[in-house]
Amino acid sequence: MATRTRPSPAGTGRGEAGRGGDEVRSDLHVTIASGRGRGFAISLKSRVEPYYGEAIRRQATEVLEALGVVSARVEIDDSGALPFAIAARIETAVRRAGMGSGARALPEKIAALPPPSEKVRIRRSRLYLPGSEPKYFINAGLHEPDGIILDLEDSVHPDEKDAARFLARNALRSVDFGKAERMVRINPLPLGLEDLAEVVPEAPDLLLIPKVEDPEQIHQVDRALDRILGGKETGKGPWLMPILESARGIENAYGIARASGRIAAITIGLEDYTADLGVGKTPEGAESWYARARLVNAARAAGVQAIDSVYADVGDLGGLRRWAGESRKLGFAGMGCLHPRQIRVIHEGFQP
Repeated sequence: MATRTRPSPAGTGRGEAGRGGDEVRSDLHVTIASGRGRGFAISLKSRVEPYYGEAIRRQATEVLEALGVVSARVEIDDSGALPFAIAARIETAVRRAGMGSGARALPEKIAALPPPSEKVRIRRSRLYLPGSEPKYFINAGLHEPDGIILDLEDSVHPDEKDAARFLARNALRSVDFGKAERMVRINPLPLGLEDLAEVVPEAPDLLLIPKVEDPEQIHQVDRALDRILGGKETGKGPWLMPILESARGIENAYGIARASGRIAAITIGLEDYTADLGVGKTPEGAESWYARARLVNAARAAGVQAIDSVYADVGDLGGLRRWAGESRKLGFAGMGCLHPRQIRVIHEGFQP
């Protein structure tokens, strides 16, 4: 059985984060409680304790000290977590316990980040990774999508938004995603502003903004980026990709597409869009043809890329192939994907 996080009310002196147990991999479960005096009592259960036990204890101590914790009792159930995940889970547990000084505990950066993404580049595929599951981060680049999305929105339970935010931030510093464009889908505003504060300093290439219905939402993001970046503009992003997911958003597509010079592309979320219309989503897509065509036209008029939605049935590669072909004919430059097996089919569908 897996041990799951049971968030405690902030400030209780006890916090939990992460997942552990026989069914879990590349993660850990951490419980932290206030200690007496000074120092840390760390109890560790790990499959790799004979090899890495001391390294895990040492990192836990360093993270606690960096967070401003003076004394604590710590229980760690490790299932092969890498240092970026260990640091994120401990930080989450500390904050949930109301302990520490509010400082961050950032892992070491990888030797060399890829060069910043260009505003106009190939975006045939973007692979969604649940932001609360570090096991999906580690080898995602091996599948060679054009973009990797660390998702903080729909794939993350409301109780885990804080934990996913720290995991995504640390992954941007420490995980090699290969040549993929490094993307983050934040939460809808205003919660998404908290996401920006954590992830933007780690230089994501592109930010996806969900549930956009009005240009003012993009202006809010723009202002937040100005504050976070402190005027240190490089002309290399982070770029923005608004997601239009309602009838109102589609009707405002052109205004949204030109709301900021940071916008590189706009896309559509068909699950929420069809729900807003009150109709079912079909494999043929007749119910969304108007919205998708309008989005393509708005993107072209604004001088940005049009990117299609995901094809949700990951087992139907024939249907995906037909959808990608029709999508390209309609004028889209790419689409999203939910599983690595979809990447090759999408790339074939959007070949130049």
